[in-house]
Amino acid sequence: MNMPIDRRLMLRLLALSPLLALPSLAHSAGATMRVTLTGQALMKYPICDAPYTGLAEVISELQHGDVIFTNLEVPIQTAESGLPTRDTEFFHVGSAQTLTCLQQMGFNLLALSNNHAFDLSTEGITATRKAVADAGFAHAGSGNNVSQASAAGILESPFRAGLVSMAMGRIRDGGAATASRPGINEVRLGTDLKPNQNDLSRNLQAIADAKVASGFVIAYLHNHEWGEDMAVTKPWAREFAHKCIDAGADIFVSHGAPLLHGIEMYRGKAVLHGLGSLVFHSHTEVGYYVPEVWESAIVHMDYEDGMFKAMEIVPVAMNEVGDDPEHHWPSRGRPRLASTAQAAEILQRLQGLSAALGVALRIENGRGVYP
Repeated sequence: MNMPIDRRLMLRLLALSPLLALPSLAHSAGATMRVTLTGQALMKYPICDAPYTGLAEVISELQHGDVIFTNLEVPIQTAESGLPTRDTEFFHVGSAQTLTCLQQMGFNLLALSNNHAFDLSTEGITATRKAVADAGFAHAGSGNNVSQASAAGILESPFRAGLVSMAMGRIRDGGAATASRPGINEVRLGTDLKPNQNDLSRNLQAIADAKVASGFVIAYLHNHEWGEDMAVTKPWAREFAHKCIDAGADIFVSHGAPLLHGIEMYRGKAVLHGLGSLVFHSHTEVGYYVPEVWESAIVHMDYEDGMFKAMEIVPVAMNEVGDDPEHHWPSRGRPRLASTAQAAEILQRLQGLSAALGVALRIENGRGVYP
């Protein structure tokens, strides 16, 4: 839902002056809130700096939300960042302009736990956390030690919402936070396909604490434990999500595999097993990924007094081939609202994936709807 004009004005003033504060609206009687979640933002080139046909429609769609969430899939390079830890096409780095663009798009809540957070070394993790905080985003998933990395980030306005942000798989040595080392909030998966008990207990407690502190909690997992097929939602992943809901999460959402997974409802709470990418500035060769990698969705979820009411799914398409042949990489992987034909294909595929998880999505006017 759109925020009233007066609240939008207050939010603009808040962005201009960190000394201003707005009261939390999370627990107002009859309060309605829209949580908007997207695919991850692997934004190496700030797409707002070179507006293209379709960008304005994406931004308009995002700004229908109140709490607007994505995973920041790049470290932000600053003077305090460390040296690169990769030298392949999978080295990903953003800039301060990346954060400015995410602000312009409407995002106010960012996950920082992922396998690329360490691409500029440990110093890059702490530099990114500082840059994100200085830019005014609520955030979670990294810290100066494992306790800070596991703790929830709290969005204060326009609604109070907590985020516990985790990562699993392909976390290289040195990337995970420890009691004495900065890093990200890692959950290790054993060969028995069970999460490390200490990691699990730590994060379930963080979710429970966030529920008390904020009243509304998003649990996020950046998951690279794909097994033999990254398109298949694994039974252990469903069980992990359920444990997060049981601990107090109101939404569970995952990225990692760069394509859509199904949507599940558990105890009346939404479980989004994979939202793919919103921006995908991959430097892989054309054809490296299956076509579905270039498709995703914006998901709006409406709540009243903290209770889930409805979900709307807006199909998104990214271009695998750069719009500008002379600037292929910067003009590749940019989001647009899907065309009528592609929207139907995306929604029908998501409908089938979700049906396998017990959720009957409806397709109405080019959008997914539940219930």
